[in-house]
Amino acid sequence: MRAVPMLTATCLIMLALASCANTIKGVGRDAANTVNATQNAGNRVGNAAAN
Repeated sequence: MRAVPMLTATCLIMLALASCANTIKGVGRDAANTVNATQNAGNRVGNAAAN
């Protein structure tokens, strides 16, 4: 009888941990996109100043 609640709790914990991993991965992608956008903007400013 105790196996069902334990299995349910284990499944819920695993689901929560999987959700956190996806969120962290998304934050990493957002940070990388921000860095790329900043570098591109800097390059455009540099190119405009050179011309």
